[in-house]
Amino acid sequence: MKEFDYVIIGGGCAGLSLAYELDIHDKLKNKTLAIIEPRKEYSKDRTWSFWKVSPHNFDDCVQKNWKNFSINVTGKTNHLKCDEYPYQSIDSGLFYKKINEKIKSNKNIFFFQNLDGINLRNSFIFNSVPSITKSPQDLWQHFCGVEIETQKETFDDHIFNLMDFDCEQRDSVHFFYTLPYSKNKALVETTWLSNMNDDSQKDYDYQLKHYLEENLKINNYKIIYKEVGAIPLFYPSYKREKNKINIGTAGGMTRLSTGYTFLNIQEHSKYIRENINNISEIDKFKIDKKYQYLDEIFLRVLKRNPKIMPDIFFKLFRASPKAVIKFLSNKSNFFEDLTIIFKMPKLTFIKALFN
Repeated sequence: MKEFDYVIIGGGCAGLSLAYELDIHDKLKNKTLAIIEPRKEYSKDRTWSFWKVSPHNFDDCVQKNWKNFSINVTGKTNHLKCDEYPYQSIDSGLFYKKINEKIKSNKNIFFFQNLDGINLRNSFIFNSVPSITKSPQDLWQHFCGVEIETQKETFDDHIFNLMDFDCEQRDSVHFFYTLPYSKNKALVETTWLSNMNDDSQKDYDYQLKHYLEENLKINNYKIIYKEVGAIPLFYPSYKREKNKINIGTAGGMTRLSTGYTFLNIQEHSKYIRENINNISEIDKFKIDKKYQYLDEIFLRVLKRNPKIMPDIFFKLFRASPKAVIKFLSNKSNFFEDLTIIFKMPKLTFIKALFN
């Protein structure tokens, strides 16, 4: 049986980010690390986007930055600026290539497709595979995106559309999301906030085709990449164990009101690296409790009032864009929180607060 000082279960975004953080800071000079990942090869399979409210290791993997964005509801468009905190989109293909080229040169890091033949008894384990028991009451953010190329210059690549609610809602919360990488290339995504049991929402190809042709008036385009995924908008079960820390979504690094995870993963990786020498004794790294509490109320409102959510999102960004961005990225202060709370429909949120 093989033994390692550290074992990372899951070589996706969280697992590789942690391995990279440990490697570049020389925390594996005298330690061995095994990464357990079923895939044999890495290729682009995700697009991670976020407002850059804090530094990270992957600026060279950013496909595009934007300082302007919009939100649409039927008949209204809100144009907003984010000069201080640009919105970034990470190409997972570049991310995987950068990390794998670096860590594969470290003779103390090993890749395995499964745990066969590995003794975990004396290892410290970092687990990125969430334990999820599906319930019809749980909310998910499920989505399908296509990267398209158009024959003509079609997009304004200086502004992205964060949410376009001018589409079928089907008694849930549904919007489209458009990231223009250039004037003739963009990622267009259909996104639902709902439970996962309603298969009628998963006719993604129809939704995208209809939106491209009817809303964006694009008929001549080529699909060059497609991604499908689902993010749980609830915390997976967590059991404290002496020799184990959960990371990524499994470790509660997904912000429930938004699905944003990437920067939280980077901050968690840094926290682990800084405390690696006494890793068995450190406190669990968490998203601040105030955001957990406010997200719980927000999602309660969303579950009960899906029809009014487009207007709520629209009103949310009528507060200071900077304050909203910081709030959605776990960086807001008390006064910025109040600015956002006062924009919300008070009676609806008070009812959710007490019931």
